[in-house]
Amino acid sequence: MKPQVEILAPAGSMESMVAAINAGADAVYMGGSRFGARAYADNPEEERLLEAIDYAHLHGRKLYMTVNTLVKPDELNQLFDFLNPCYVQGLDAVIVQDLGVWEFVRRKFPELPIHASTQMTVTGYRSAKLLKELGASRVVTARELSLEELAQIHEKADVEVESFIHGALCYCYSGQCLLSSLIGGRSGNRGRCAQPCRLPYEVTGEKQSGNHHKNHDRYLLSMKDLCTLDILPDIIDAGVYSLKIEGRMKSPRYTAGVVSIYRKYVDYYLERGRGGYHVEPGDRQMLLDLFDRGGFSDGYYETYNGREMMALKEKPSFRKTDQTLLERLDAEYVNKRKQKPVCGHVLACEGQPVRLELVSGDVRAVAEGDVVQTAQNQPLTEEKLLKQINKTGNSPFFFQELTAEIKGHGFLPVQSLNELRRKGFEALTEAVLSPYRRQQNIVKSSIGGAVILSSNQKSGTRLHVSLEEPETLKTALESPDVDEVYLDTAGFGAELWAESVNACHNAGKRCGLLLPHIFRTHAEQYLTAHSQELRTAGFDEMVLRSLDEIVFLREQGLEGISMVSDANLYVMNHLAAFQMTRAGISRMTLPFELNSRELEEIGCEGMELVVYGHLPAMVSAQCIVRTTKGCTKKPELLKMRDRMGKEIPVKNHCRFCCNTIYNPTPLSLLGQEKLVKRLNPSVLRLSFTMETPRQTAEIIGAFADGFLRGKKTSPPFSDFTRGHFKRGVE
Repeated sequence: MKPQVEILAPAGSMESMVAAINAGADAVYMGGSRFGARAYADNPEEERLLEAIDYAHLHGRKLYMTVNTLVKPDELNQLFDFLNPCYVQGLDAVIVQDLGVWEFVRRKFPELPIHASTQMTVTGYRSAKLLKELGASRVVTARELSLEELAQIHEKADVEVESFIHGALCYCYSGQCLLSSLIGGRSGNRGRCAQPCRLPYEVTGEKQSGNHHKNHDRYLLSMKDLCTLDILPDIIDAGVYSLKIEGRMKSPRYTAGVVSIYRKYVDYYLERGRGGYHVEPGDRQMLLDLFDRGGFSDGYYETYNGREMMALKEKPSFRKTDQTLLERLDAEYVNKRKQKPVCGHVLACEGQPVRLELVSGDVRAVAEGDVVQTAQNQPLTEEKLLKQINKTGNSPFFFQELTAEIKGHGFLPVQSLNELRRKGFEALTEAVLSPYRRQQNIVKSSIGGAVILSSNQKSGTRLHVSLEEPETLKTALESPDVDEVYLDTAGFGAELWAESVNACHNAGKRCGLLLPHIFRTHAEQYLTAHSQELRTAGFDEMVLRSLDEIVFLREQGLEGISMVSDANLYVMNHLAAFQMTRAGISRMTLPFELNSRELEEIGCEGMELVVYGHLPAMVSAQCIVRTTKGCTKKPELLKMRDRMGKEIPVKNHCRFCCNTIYNPTPLSLLGQEKLVKRLNPSVLRLSFTMETPRQTAEIIGAFADGFLRGKKTSPPFSDFTRGHFKRGVE
């Protein structure tokens, strides 16, 4: 027996929602006026959103609301008034990124299902299991996962799996992108991505081999759109329940067209299996006619990364429109009024109220109207009665069957029959929707304050450094001001762990291991193969950048070691801090997108603050080296030049097969000592990624003078940014 699946369609507007349902979507996802990851979509205001929920339910579909942005401390208490009307109306689920929002929903709306957003970077069964423990009914997986990884989540996590099957692909792992934010303050984590990945770049200082890199192939970060028609059976068989289409910024025509095609092929496979399953060229062409960025790819389902997935060239500014196709989509889906079939029976007895009984599926409703008068001239006939009641007009129903029974010689004016039909349809609508309604939630009180973390380490502000390059370790150890060194697994292989830990301890410093930014097959295989070294090296702490790593450390018997969450495991509010503490995190690194005032609202005592470093702007499964000259299996530091001439550093971390694109200008809070002291974080971190040993020594000395000794000092670099420490993000 083939599994049942859900086609989940985007709805950036009411018109798109109607088009999606008309075209065969089982569910739609849409945002409200706030807290959604598509702030520039035509998101409906509250009243229309409630209408949308009812519309979906009336037609037997579901509506999920995106509350999938990171939420600042002062915004948490706005969530109640925002969510409560939708909760009462019967909203089917919320899609969430922020762990604070997650905790808020669990406490205030315990009956409301939570879907973990793709922004949470769910890359394996471990994070899926952890999120299920926290209350998730579904996880939306990272777009980069393979069929095998999806099957593993399905088998081991015992939670509904939702994956993207069509639409735009981000270059960066969703939830790990700060490029738009750092460049112009438009945060993808806040629904305002400026899409810098769609701009031209060129690799500098490299001779490209063969025909891999041409002058016109400058869109190195722009990916082709995803189209999975050919491998739909494989995706379904891997255990994906919800087949998600991207495109809340697209038109209703686009939504309708894409949904209709996937409806066709999903139904074909569910009804007939693989026998005879093939995609007609005309259907693929129709999808290209709706939107074409340079062709389609199967995405990451069967390929880890590759040049063939990249668009590389600029999307044409003008494409010939298939007007016939658009008119057909308008007629069949966009402008079509969807009506629900009902069976009705009218009983008109002279001297008694007229009665209309309606049945739709298992739902029954009865309405009574005016008393049937005695006819003076022409009595009411069955033909006239049926004709008038059958005028369903713009109502959500149409009569599949309508019968009438007349007793006596009665008469009713047309107005009375119209009113009877209206009351009947209102009663039926209420009967259909009432099972979805929830009791009004009146528990509006604010939630808690800051989470204060205890520490058994020495008091006062401590200076920690994280190192990607092994040649900088000796420099860090020579500084008496450094309390702890984090070894980044991207640069420090297992063969260096024990030796490096001993060197740190001999220098009177603690040593932590900075785990991979993305925890997938490469990371799992590497760390599992070196689990003995992991357990015996003597690390004092583990710095985690993935929720999967929490569970992995448990599996390795290392749950007793101190776990520190990095900045990309976002703690944007005190409820998120509570969740991280509950998950076993002993210290949290503060996020990069809050300003000092907002950080103060969280309460930074016991926290860690990055005060220097080239911040990771993008972490991608793609590889610039592979795209431009083919895989060399050799880690490199490249530079990409943007349109403004800015050179952006890129590292390919071959050990874990990922790329990190760094902000070209380092963050520096040197000179902000008073504001930082006011926040009172327990740890200040200097993050070294591409600095030389000499630069490392100079930077450590300058920050130690400024933050530990209170000296006025000049930065040993000419160009720097305050990041979001002063300005924040919208």
